[in-house]
Amino acid sequence: MITDPAFYAVAVPAVLLMGLSKSGFGGGFGALAVPLMALAVPVPQAAAIMLPLLAVMDGFGLAALWQQRDRALIRLLIPAGLLGTVLGTLLFGWLSGPVVAGIVGAVTLAFLAIRRFFPPRADAPPPSRALGWVLGATSGFTSFVAHAGSPPVGFYVMPLKLSPVVFTATMSVFFAAINLSKWVPYAWLGLIDGQNMSTSLVLVPLAPLGVWLGVRFVRHVPQKLFYGLFELGMLLTGLKLLWDALLA
Repeated sequence: MITDPAFYAVAVPAVLLMGLSKSGFGGGFGALAVPLMALAVPVPQAAAIMLPLLAVMDGFGLAALWQQRDRALIRLLIPAGLLGTVLGTLLFGWLSGPVVAGIVGAVTLAFLAIRRFFPPRADAPPPSRALGWVLGATSGFTSFVAHAGSPPVGFYVMPLKLSPVVFTATMSVFFAAINLSKWVPYAWLGLIDGQNMSTSLVLVPLAPLGVWLGVRFVRHVPQKLFYGLFELGMLLTGLKLLWDALLA
């Protein structure tokens, strides 16, 4: 088990942020969890420690929001996300932590810039299924390497203008499936070990706390504020990841 107090100084807020994102409240901020932990441990180790906590969060999120999911979106996005997981497994050993951080950060900021400066028209048709496959796979990949999958898939789902609860429920089901698919590849890559799992166990009580706090808020947040918080989370995530890559 990790005993360094400096690790827990960044791990505690990281787990709470991820829990809040699992509820949908401030969803974009969840992608900051692994970069925060990476201030104290390598990115692969931070991702491995977070994986069991994600399983706990996913369970609470599904119990609270399963009925509100958008079934059509789930049928589109999960196969695409699983393809991204396969790509992440194959490329994991070839990409360094800074390279992954730079890719995720640049893609996140690009998505946000497109949305801000070239917003869709009010009468614009919904984004295509082909784009859903591309962004769903991108989300699966970035989720695999750094649990930072929310910006790509969020970019696809936000223009659909779902209610905050339906948006949150759909993302919860999508990421529950993606996170479940990571266990075997993570074990194969040697990331599931005694130190990482015992450290996760220490942090487990924080997982349901973050989800519970977020679920309480998300049902009462106006839609405009909800999506504004999501975009703010994307901005901070992109800047932090890109900064980490440039400093490496």
